[in-house]
Amino acid sequence: MPSPLPSSFRDLPPVVWTIFAGTIVNRLGYLVTPFLVFFLASRGVTGAETSYVLGALGAGNLLGPAVGGVLADRIGRRPTMLIGLIGASAAQGALFLAPGVWTMAAAALLISAAGSTVSPAAYALLADAVDSERRQRAYALFGWGVNIGTAAAGILGGYLAARGYWLLFAVDAASMLAYALVVAIRLPEPKRTTAPGGPGGKKEGIGYGVVLRDRLALLLLPLFGVQLFVYSLTEVALPLAIRDSGLSPAVYGAMAAVNAILVVALQPFATSWLARFPQLVVQGAGSTLIAVGVALTGLADGIAGYTVSVVVWSLGEVVVAGIAAGVVANLAPAHARGRYQGAFSWTWGTARFAALTLGVTAYTTLSPTVLWWTALVAGTATAAATLALKTRVEARTAHELAA
Repeated sequence: MPSPLPSSFRDLPPVVWTIFAGTIVNRLGYLVTPFLVFFLASRGVTGAETSYVLGALGAGNLLGPAVGGVLADRIGRRPTMLIGLIGASAAQGALFLAPGVWTMAAAALLISAAGSTVSPAAYALLADAVDSERRQRAYALFGWGVNIGTAAAGILGGYLAARGYWLLFAVDAASMLAYALVVAIRLPEPKRTTAPGGPGGKKEGIGYGVVLRDRLALLLLPLFGVQLFVYSLTEVALPLAIRDSGLSPAVYGAMAAVNAILVVALQPFATSWLARFPQLVVQGAGSTLIAVGVALTGLADGIAGYTVSVVVWSLGEVVVAGIAAGVVANLAPAHARGRYQGAFSWTWGTARFAALTLGVTAYTTLSPTVLWWTALVAGTATAAATLALKTRVEARTAHELAA
């Protein structure tokens, strides 16, 4: 019987499929963060105090990727993933048992910092396991696993929250420990690659100097960051727009379901079909779709209008799946893959943090129109700028392959 999977995924090695399966298990437990505001309210935390806990949660996403990238190159991919998963699991219990706002904030910081150390190590392990031609597909499969787990968690979370918030924390911690067990038993640690000697035989340090000296990476990462900022507005500004239209929170839940269904259903097949085209061309087209879809939110005033906007940016999300991470992995020297992926994950965290702060500020203090126009212009401009780097990226990749 022929495999139902698209051909682009069939030749991926067992390591990739193990990370894919572990990611689904882990994301099934992504329950506490979406319901954190409700949990804090149940503990008598005021609105002003809630901002401290949420701010700490966001700050951890800036700290964790930077640490995770260094650790992935210094002590290995598997140990870094285990430290992050076990640490985040312990922090879930600490948050649930925390007696006050500041201890809750400290636990929230640890949850996000420890949890976000995992991605750079996992991305680096994926890059170790496949050649440059298959990396985008491996990262797309990883992203598909994230979306499958997150979609299921959205349904599971509402059911568990109605029966006690402790269940959210228990499932979150258990899912992380289950993924840690998968990592410990099923994932091999790749052979370490040492840094080449510099002038006079001097060895390169373990910090992010290797990334900061890479001019092409320094051009691409901010462009990807702006595109990720625009995408993050779908999580931050969309619920504000739906609220201001006088619609119920259930409408936002329905929009989230539309996004999840489209991504889970279409992504593997879109990845297979789009693999024939140059990656940065596809990235530019998908980023433009996301920008247009986000901007269409400003024209919506009812369920139909919001549905159209969600469909457009969801299609863009399907198109760009795995490309940015794959491009960054192909730029990285073998000995520095963890740090390059750490820099990319940090860019992701910064973009999301900016959406939570600058995006919300622009929406509430300037006007929603300013935010939607900014998203459209920034998204399309960075898509064009990314495409302009296509020749340099392809030449660099070809050079690495020849080396």
